[in-house]
Amino acid sequence: MKKGLIFKKDAFAGVIWEDENGYSFQYHEDYLSNPKYGGVSRTLPLRSEVFTDKNMIPFFDGLIPEGWLLKIAIDNWKLDPRDRMTLLLTLCRDCIGDISVINDK
Repeated sequence: MKKGLIFKKDAFAGVIWEDENGYSFQYHEDYLSNPKYGGVSRTLPLRSEVFTDKNMIPFFDGLIPEGWLLKIAIDNWKLDPRDRMTLLLTLCRDCIGDISVINDK
């Protein structure tokens, strides 16, 4: 299972993971009790239930670079462009906006 820690600004917001059922995201209970910065996106409102999808959850998929920047990353790190979770965990530690994804090996 691949897993990443999701931060909004400086606050740990939750966990995203990929397993045999697809992709899932869940807010951490501490973040839900004190949502300092609100939800990570409008499409992922604050709730305790797990968000699931067979494909990469669209908000997180949108964080992955595109075009020439993605090509540079794929070529330099020898990444599989179809492995969306590895791309997210490798390339989105410091992406545009206030969300960070930290690989939780």
